[in-house]
Amino acid sequence: MTETKNTTPSAGNAPAPGTRGLLPLPVAAARALLLAGGIATAASTFLAWTWTSAFPGDLTVTGYPGGLQWLTFTAGIITTLFALASYGIRGLGWLIPARNNAPLFLSALGGFGVTWYTVLAISVDLGGLANLEPGGFIAAIASLLPVLGALSLPEKTTGGTKEHFKAYITKAEQIPAPQDLAPWIERAVITVVTIIGLGVFTYGIDTEYGELFIGYLFVVVFSIWALHTAGLLDRFSRLVAHHRSFTLAMGFAAAIAFPFTQTDDHYANIGVNILIFGTVALGLNIVVGLAGLLDLGYVAFLGVGAYTAALVSGSEFSTFSGVHFPFWAAALTGAAASLVFGILIGAPTLRLRGDYLAIVTLGFGEIFRIAVNNMDGDSGPDITNGPNGIPAIPDLKLLGFDLGQPHDIAGFTLGRFANYYLLMVLIMAIVVLVYTRAADSRIGRSWIAIREDETAATAMGINGFRVKLIAFALGAALAGLAGTVSAHVTYSVVPTPYQFAGSTPPNSAFLLAAVVLGGMGTVAGPILGAALLYLLPEKLVFLQDKSLLAFGIALILLMRFRPEGIIANRRRQLEFHETGQLDVPDQTTLTDTPGTVTKAGA
Repeated sequence: MTETKNTTPSAGNAPAPGTRGLLPLPVAAARALLLAGGIATAASTFLAWTWTSAFPGDLTVTGYPGGLQWLTFTAGIITTLFALASYGIRGLGWLIPARNNAPLFLSALGGFGVTWYTVLAISVDLGGLANLEPGGFIAAIASLLPVLGALSLPEKTTGGTKEHFKAYITKAEQIPAPQDLAPWIERAVITVVTIIGLGVFTYGIDTEYGELFIGYLFVVVFSIWALHTAGLLDRFSRLVAHHRSFTLAMGFAAAIAFPFTQTDDHYANIGVNILIFGTVALGLNIVVGLAGLLDLGYVAFLGVGAYTAALVSGSEFSTFSGVHFPFWAAALTGAAASLVFGILIGAPTLRLRGDYLAIVTLGFGEIFRIAVNNMDGDSGPDITNGPNGIPAIPDLKLLGFDLGQPHDIAGFTLGRFANYYLLMVLIMAIVVLVYTRAADSRIGRSWIAIREDETAATAMGINGFRVKLIAFALGAALAGLAGTVSAHVTYSVVPTPYQFAGSTPPNSAFLLAAVVLGGMGTVAGPILGAALLYLLPEKLVFLQDKSLLAFGIALILLMRFRPEGIIANRRRQLEFHETGQLDVPDQTTLTDTPGTVTKAGA
């Protein structure tokens, strides 16, 4: 229940002691500065920022934004909308149900970040500030104004600068219950959000140069953070919980629509690899997220499936070159081979716990890579063709369609990678169905019990060894299934990628980082984590040789600020934050109505 106090100042009055912002501006002036800065930031994109088109995106045009200017324009519009909502403009109150100032600060910070990054990139790439037109300086100043305005808004705190800043980036815990909506309106909201999400993802994957992608990250990260602190993501989560099946259907509809938005098959190639690694990460999520088993050699099961498919799919370099299974048979064979290996490895090792199990699985991953590297007929039996791998894997043919050839559907041309992408969407749907059914079943509850406390679960009658072995085998089978498609997409399989850590995916460290980053124990988390960790090195070329360093830094920051992952499992979220809910400071609201105070927590 919301607590009310008569200490919150109105917009035109000086704030009461303990409610001042970091900067000593009156509340009315701070809000005006925030609104004017948001409008000025968006308007500055219609000016030329540089005189030469040497900087990518052509920022030399006056009257029409280009390149990174579109991102600054978007950030300015978002800041303006939040600023108008803080004034209590009719019809915009739903933007900040948490009634706090955090989304204003974060949205302003996103516009400031992308604008100043662009200005600095122009100066560095072109050789100095002399390459900036007056519009560039105007944009830099305009993007600073809403940040200053947001920092001047009052926050109820008495702890100094650190507590002030914490209040600016956290959301109010007590969010008013949303108004009941008709089911068709709730489904319409989910549909609109899905379309927006598809558009945002498509824009990010279509970025043509690194500077544009970095600016895209500034806007997306801070905008999503602002929506979270505003309480909108919490409200959307409630809608998803009420219409889970519809949301899942819309997600797959958006995934199917993705290749139809592409004109370059290269981006479809990125999409199919994201789905492959997302599928493998979802299988690992069964082992790590549900059963709580730390597996550091999981990529080996992907390799088992890929090599099995390569051996039986008709490659002339295969030891069984006369064997050519149809895809469904090759997929089942690859999944079955991985399942068998999962049982063979799990049976003698799953009685171990913690670090000991991790060491054994790490050893298995390295043994697999070394073994396939030596099965060349000289160092071992002639099965995998050693370090040369098995090339010339033919394209798949399904229902009369050759997936290696372009096809025209409803006026759209789908290339080779787009065909495989749609195949992976189908396989992903099967994997998600298996995962959700298993997680909600009796065996799934047993996995969670084992994860929480194996000793207590065993004392309650759960056969811990059998339950863990099922998780290990099922996760291995899902990885093997994805491996069969991976072998055909890449035309060949070689031992190099199947290692614990490396500069390019797939590897076990990549997959484990995807699960932890995205959110253990969830469906969308590992898929999102795999998408981020694959897309970032792909778009940011300078990170490819430093990907492990970047992943490590990202995980450290995640463990510090959001240990439950980007998409949190509710149970794990409560575990990580249950003590933080006991001591929550007061926080003033955005409305001008005196006397309303909500509780805010980290």
